Amino acid sequence: MSIYSVWGALEIGLIFGLVALGVLISFRILNFPDLTVDGSFPLGGATAAILIHNGMDPFLATLCATFAAGLAGMITGWLNVSLKIMDLLASILMMIALYSINLRVMDAPNIPLINDPTVFTVLQPEGLEDYIARPLILLALVIAVKLLLDWFFATQIGLAMRATGSNPRMARSQGIATGSMILLGMAISNALCGLAGALFAQSQGGADISMGIGTIVIGLAAVIVGESILPSRRLVVATLAVILGAVVYRFFIALALNADFIGLKAQDLNLVTAVLVTVALVIPLLKQRLRRKGA
Repeated sequence: MSIYSVWGALEIGLIFGLVALGVLISFRILNFPDLTVDGSFPLGGATAAILIHNGMDPFLATLCATFAAGLAGMITGWLNVSLKIMDLLASILMMIALYSINLRVMDAPNIPLINDPTVFTVLQPEGLEDYIARPLILLALVIAVKLLLDWFFATQIGLAMRATGSNPRMARSQGIATGSMILLGMAISNALCGLAGALFAQSQGGADISMGIGTIVIGLAAVIVGESILPSRRLVVATLAVILGAVVYRFFIALALNADFIGLKAQDLNLVTAVLVTVALVIPLLKQRLRRKGA
């Protein structure tokens, strides 16, 4: 692997670390199987790209993209809480609807951001190469988001949200409005995915309607790989684990696709993903068997 491939894998891994944090909230904390991510990720990218392309400040455009994706996640929660549609089906319906919405937002299959300013060009220090500056900027942002989430889930509202996902019946008996917690949690989860999509579009030089395909698989892979690396029930460790999982996942992908002796190509990306997730799922089982044999 070249130095460019290493920095590139770190950059994409940090972006998908935000997706992994969003998936952690929906799947692990709320126990809500959410496929909206495949739509909210490109929604963030499409919103940021069209706004920047039309002359809006990139920071404000990124904020609008985050808000739009959070609204999409809240609608998914509303379909489940208010209309009593099964959680998985509600997310599938929203994911399908977002494909058309994203086309409406962009009014084209893709929007280039070749000569437009982005958050990376604005924050890039002078004299530092862009392929090095972008990962450093993303690292600072991801750490800030992780610390903010750690603080939030230690507050009363955060603890109520965790109780909602852990035992909804007990949470309701304690006077917690579980419906409101689901709406808030889904909004935060998809807002993080939308933020990741906005940063991804600015990093890659444009937004595309197909950029969200397989995003939920990547997010789940990051969560599973991270939990295998740092198994812990503490939320502070779990948030760190999923970020590391996303970075490790991208490094494995880059290593596999750049290893000539393996013979893999870009179209084998989903195959590599499936193998990595399978290995990550099997590792805990192997550990349990080894412990039993040792006992």
